[in-house]
Amino acid sequence: MKHFIKLIRPQQWVKNLFILIAPFFGGSLLEPEIISKCLAGIVSFSLVSSAIYILNDLKDVELDRLHPVKKYRPIAVGKVSQPTAIVSLVGFSAIGIGIGFWLDPTFGFTVSSYFVFNVGYCFGLKKVAIIDMVILAFGFVLRTLGGGFLADVVMSKWLLIIVFLLSFFLAIAKRRDDILVFTKSGVSVRKSSEKYNLDFVNAAMTMLSTVLIVAYIMYTISSEVLDRIGFEYLYFTAIFVIVGVLRYLQLALVENNSSSPVRVIYTDRFIQVTLFLWVLSFCLILYI
Repeated sequence: MKHFIKLIRPQQWVKNLFILIAPFFGGSLLEPEIISKCLAGIVSFSLVSSAIYILNDLKDVELDRLHPVKKYRPIAVGKVSQPTAIVSLVGFSAIGIGIGFWLDPTFGFTVSSYFVFNVGYCFGLKKVAIIDMVILAFGFVLRTLGGGFLADVVMSKWLLIIVFLLSFFLAIAKRRDDILVFTKSGVSVRKSSEKYNLDFVNAAMTMLSTVLIVAYIMYTISSEVLDRIGFEYLYFTAIFVIVGVLRYLQLALVENNSSSPVRVIYTDRFIQVTLFLWVLSFCLILYI
C-alpha cells in the first residue's frame, strides 16, 4: 500500500489549493456551500492529477531508472505493476472528471481540459522546450478558474496573470535542477532540458520574478480590486511577495535547491512564515 500511495503522490495535492484562490480573494470562502463545493473540487483535481502522475511514470519508466532520485519511483523499481497502474489511471481519471461534472458542468469541462492538456504533455509536448513549462503553468490557471466557476466569482485579470507567472517561474526553477543533474551525471532526465542551459534558465527566472512582482503590484493598485475590497493600502502586502520570491531565488541560485516547489513549502521555514503572513494579511483585510 505504501508504494501505491507513493505512486499517486498525495503530497502534491497541495497544488490543488489554487482552487481556493478565487473564493478567498472574492471574500466568499467562509460560506458553507462555497467551501464544500471547493473542497469537492480539490478532490476532483487531486484524483485527476494523480492519474496524470501515474501516466507520466508509465511513459517515463525507463528514463526514470536513470535518474538519481526518480529511479526509486514505484513503477521504476517494480513495486507497483504496470497493469495495476493502468487500472488506477483509468479509475482515478474517470472518478475525478465525474465529480467535476457533478459539481458543475463548467468546472467539469475545466477538469477535463486539465486532463487533456496533461495527456498531451505526457505523450510528447513535454519534449518541446518552453511549451512544456507553459502547459504546467496553464494547469494552475485552470485550477484557479475552476475555483472561480464553483464559487461564481469573476476573476481579476491581474490575479490570473499572477498565477500564470508564478507557476511559470516555479516550473523553470525545476528545469534548473534538471540541468544540474545533467551536469553532474551526464544523464538527460528530460528531452526538453537539452534546449536549456544555466545561463538561459537563470535569465528567465530573473525576468519572470521581476514581471511577477510588477504584476502583483499592479493587482494591488488596480481600481477594480480596490473598489471591491475597499482597502487602499493593499500594496503593502507586496513586501511578502517580494521577500518570498527573493528567498526562492536564493534557494535556486545560491543553494541549488529548486527541484520541488512542494518540498520547499513543506520544509523551508522562511517560505512558510512569509506565506503565512501574506495569507494572514489578506484574512484581516477581507474577513475582519
